[in-house]
Amino acid sequence: MWCIQTITSEYRTRMYRLLDLYKQAYNASQPLVCMDEKSKQLLEDSRQPIKAKPGKLEKYDYEYKRKGTCNIFVALAPKAGIRIVKVTDTRTKEDFAYFVEELIEKYFRHAIYIQLVLDNLNTHFEGSLIETFGKRKANRLLKKIKFIYTPKHGSWLNMAEIEINIMDKQCIGGRIESKERLSSDLMIWSKARNKRRCNIEWRFTRQDADRKLSKHYVE
Repeated sequence: MWCIQTITSEYRTRMYRLLDLYKQAYNASQPLVCMDEKSKQLLEDSRQPIKAKPGKLEKYDYEYKRKGTCNIFVALAPKAGIRIVKVTDTRTKEDFAYFVEELIEKYFRHAIYIQLVLDNLNTHFEGSLIETFGKRKANRLLKKIKFIYTPKHGSWLNMAEIEINIMDKQCIGGRIESKERLSSDLMIWSKARNKRRCNIEWRFTRQDADRKLSKHYVE
């Protein structure tokens, strides 16, 4: 956020919309859900690690074997303390469409519609659903969702980024050798956080934005 030299009226409009939404209480009929992805490189140890002992940390050899990469989708309802994670082989338009379908028909099926916060990645648009499902099914799904975009170069406004940073530190920061283990570790981690209803308290307001960023405003 601090690298931007100019902030346009379009940037401010999107930023203000999100900051106003983040102030609202959770509404199960119109849940606010933040979504993002992260690539994870799979690495296998070349030598058996030395397990931790009392007073001594686990030790890893510097050598490892590359086992490919996976993509992790993360959807977070920050006020409800609900997160959904899914591991996929790729990060295509089809992968995005199927994850959105799961959010609509499985995890938030009782909602009138989902307010889905996204960055501007080229897969994050209605066309991904149309290409994957065809117009008839896509239109049915799109009636149950509203895409809300962060400003361009403003993905810091997506709270899913905060959850992904927590996920990195608490769950997937070390070497993980397979998609199966990655999925298992993430399922255990997300279930534990959901059980505790871990939420995110967003404190950055419109007034904070104007105070800190107004010298960069243009138009």
